[in-house]
Amino acid sequence: MKTFHDLPTVSAERAQAGKSYQEFLRVPALSVGVYVLAAGAADPQQPHHEDEVYYVVRGRARMRVASEEHVVKTGSVIFVPAKVEHCFFDVSDELEVLVFFAPAESQ
Repeated sequence: MKTFHDLPTVSAERAQAGKSYQEFLRVPALSVGVYVLAAGAADPQQPHHEDEVYYVVRGRARMRVASEEHVVKTGSVIFVPAKVEHCFFDVSDELEVLVFFAPAESQ
């Protein structure tokens, strides 16, 4: 298992694969990936069975978690409990976020 990761490299691999999400770390208690939404893109996420933490690396959007809405931007940290409806919307600047699932996301 790889211990050290380089976000620009992970992001480049994600872009090359043409995916919006690229997982780069998985152990039973945790999985981590990079998620990118282009400006104006819709977020197709559905509630997950795991707790999540998002860290916004760059970009700007709004996020809805249950009935709460908030602007998110570089440096924002968002906690989403398991099975709670959530999504990014009004993505004004391409959004890149680190996503931490605990335990590891179901596949």
